[in-house]
Amino acid sequence: MNSPSTQFVSSRRMGVYDPVQQINMWEENFKSNGNLSALICEADGKLINQPEDASHNTLGTSKMYGQEANKPTDKIQRRLAQNREAARKSRLRKKAYVQQLESSRLKLIQMEQELNHARQQGLYMGGALDSNNMGFPGTVNSGITTFEMEYGHWVEEQNRQICELRGALNAHISDMELRILVDSIMNHYFELYRKKSAAAKVDVFYVMFGMWKTTAERFFMWIGGFRPSKLLKVIVPLIEPLTEQQRFDISNLEQSCQQAEDALSQGMDKLQQTLGDTIAAGPLVEGTYIPQMAAAMEKMEALVSFVNQADHLRQETLQQMFRILTIRQAARYLLTVGEYFQRLRSLSSLLANRPREPA
Repeated sequence: MNSPSTQFVSSRRMGVYDPVQQINMWEENFKSNGNLSALICEADGKLINQPEDASHNTLGTSKMYGQEANKPTDKIQRRLAQNREAARKSRLRKKAYVQQLESSRLKLIQMEQELNHARQQGLYMGGALDSNNMGFPGTVNSGITTFEMEYGHWVEEQNRQICELRGALNAHISDMELRILVDSIMNHYFELYRKKSAAAKVDVFYVMFGMWKTTAERFFMWIGGFRPSKLLKVIVPLIEPLTEQQRFDISNLEQSCQQAEDALSQGMDKLQQTLGDTIAAGPLVEGTYIPQMAAAMEKMEALVSFVNQADHLRQETLQQMFRILTIRQAARYLLTVGEYFQRLRSLSSLLANRPREPA
């Protein structure tokens, strides 16, 4: 459950663009500085040919030019500081973005590992897989749908067999002819158990909770079907008369069924607790949980085994009743069981189609 597969689209590596800020004013500032130096040199040359008073005035002017020359230099320094700060923030953003990409990559790897493990175990995880382990082509979804269709055909065939069996009992045919009909009906039940076992490998929860059955039938569900002991209590009184030995044997069979059911129910409770503890192992926060999922997947095999054991108990009970009863009693037993489940399906249909008051 090889199992059908969900395909994930591989992520693309995204390039990271680190913007580099350009300073267009630098060149003009430097050009401005060069023109200013030429002016200063020209003023110095004039000082040589001027009288002392004029020289004094010129020096004052020279100092003023020197102060003006420092202003562009301070402006450049401020711009450089701003650029360094912008570059630092850009590096921090780049680092954070790279870390985010790495985290996303790790999550993708984790999902791919979980998917591969699910394919190996055959568990249906939210999508279609390549095969369904039921002998039918297609996805898990189509595998389950096919099982529903097969079950629908099975019910139709059972209804036909019930009608034929009812007519045979009313016609008082020979025991040999009646045995052929009874064997055919029992093999029909055994075929359903084989299909359920294959379906449980695809989706064990689907089978265990009887999702293919009607709502009334699901009300009596126990590990993928009915409780054999409960069915005996309902059906046996309807097939009287029985001999004392038959009543004794059926009573023992009923007790054996109850003991087996209790053992399976206790095992299911223990498995449920173990599975819950396995999934909850470790901190319940975002992060890797592949080890927990791998261990939980192994527990799923045990769950499939419980469904198969419950069906085996139902099958064994049917065979034991066939040994205890005469052929005509066995025919009446199968007829009564079939009609009982027909009535449950009819009840579900009536409930679904009953008139409802407007909300």
